[in-house]
Amino acid sequence: MEKRNKVEGIQNLSAPIPGMSMTAEIGSRPWQQPPTYPTVEGAIEYYIDRLSSDESTEQIIEVLKTGVPVTKVANVMQLTGVMEGLHTIDVGMLISPVIIEFIQLVGDSNNIKYRSGLEDIDESAKKRLTAKAMREFKNELSEKNNAPEEYIEEIPSEITPEESVSEPSGLMARRTT
Repeated sequence: MEKRNKVEGIQNLSAPIPGMSMTAEIGSRPWQQPPTYPTVEGAIEYYIDRLSSDESTEQIIEVLKTGVPVTKVANVMQLTGVMEGLHTIDVGMLISPVIIEFIQLVGDSNNIKYRSGLEDIDESAKKRLTAKAMREFKNELSEKNNAPEEYIEEIPSEITPEESVSEPSGLMARRTT
């Protein structure tokens, strides 16, 4: 594909034409070939060898220092492996926990405080976020004067745990007696 000239200060990119991927020969893409590492064991060995190098360790340390969650790093690594034809997507999903553990090991051994990406928001934080969203919604409605005043008064300013969880009802609901 030839490069296009700049027109009026806007650079035209030499990007693929829409639908171009449909014209590629079947089997010409890496993910259309049999994987290099068809088993979980083979893929784990590949990643452990790759991540154990000094260069990879330094890159992992730099990424962890920026605050990127470990789960995101592992997911990008395994998806890249799928695109390169190293393994299938199911093998990638099965090896993700091993990659996560290895990256956490690198972070721990270098005394780096990292985000695992597996943290849950605690219940009190959820309540605060819900209450804040409801207050903002109420303020927005009153500022726009689009909603009747009685409707705005019906919106609760805070949600209590009792209000947020209701008993299941309906034809298929489990009976509690």
